[in-house]
Amino acid sequence: MRPSHLFLAVLVAAVWGVNFTVIEIGLAHFPPLLFSALRFLVAALPAVFLVGRPKVAWKWIVAVGLVLGVAKFGLLFVGMDAGMPAGLSSLVLQIQAVFTAVIAGAVLGERPTRVRAAGMAVALAGIGVAAWDEGTSGPLGAFALVIAAAACWGVSNVLTRKASPPDSLNFMAWVSTVPVLPLLALSLLTEGPSADWAALRALDWRGAGTVVYVAWVTTVFGFGAWGWLLRRHPASAVAPFSLLVPVFGMSSAALFLGEPVSPARWCAAALLVGGVALTSLPSRRRPAGKPFDGPVGGGDNAAGDLHDAGAGPRRHAGTAGAAGPAARG
Repeated sequence: MRPSHLFLAVLVAAVWGVNFTVIEIGLAHFPPLLFSALRFLVAALPAVFLVGRPKVAWKWIVAVGLVLGVAKFGLLFVGMDAGMPAGLSSLVLQIQAVFTAVIAGAVLGERPTRVRAAGMAVALAGIGVAAWDEGTSGPLGAFALVIAAAACWGVSNVLTRKASPPDSLNFMAWVSTVPVLPLLALSLLTEGPSADWAALRALDWRGAGTVVYVAWVTTVFGFGAWGWLLRRHPASAVAPFSLLVPVFGMSSAALFLGEPVSPARWCAAALLVGGVALTSLPSRRRPAGKPFDGPVGGGDNAAGDLHDAGAGPRRHAGTAGAAGPAARG
């Protein structure tokens, strides 16, 4: 890669990592489901007028929109609102790579190599350490919600693989239209009209800024830049940069939110990132007709589920999923 392209890849990882801190700030202004709905509304409205018509069947857009937008991000935002720290969320969400590999194996027959199987075991050990650490200092229920969000991300990765969108930004823009009404309905039912209305009436520049960041910076810029890199470089060269997302996530949470990072959490980070790195190793070239041997990637940010899909010709595929955006919560 050129130095400018390397800088852009690191910048996207930083944007997606900091996104978890921004979400934490935004949750002080909005109920979680309303916040998630606003995120997709603001991301979709300008984007769909710029990216052109959908390039895949609507069934895939609706399916990914419900699983990724409603389930994954709904669970993530509710989990963080229930007490899951921003930095730890950015780390734990990376276990989506393991869920993706398992689901792809069950649904698509994509058998992991021994190295990837070992990577999954190491990543799961990291989750175990993180759960033990969180169990001594925070609510395990919130931790479980973020794990569930990662599982939903794994399902959306497999759906995205089946959809095979030729343009990741176009796909994500249209996917963003799907969760808005379901999330608003869920917010009205569970969070209440009075809480939603109070949050909107009290909207200030800080609250509006968090919505703009999670919608335009992490989604529109993040996806656009990531897709641009994937069209110019092999996915195996671009995807590893998403492993920086939890580094920026934990660092920004410590810097701006004062979140402590215990030795156990650093140990969990090393195990989880190392395991995901092994899971993300590119496969050897396969004879024609053999199934692809690893999952699509997965970040907050939601970008990881499109690593392969946005990579252009199949010769650029072959990396399994380190998280990206939506890496980006």
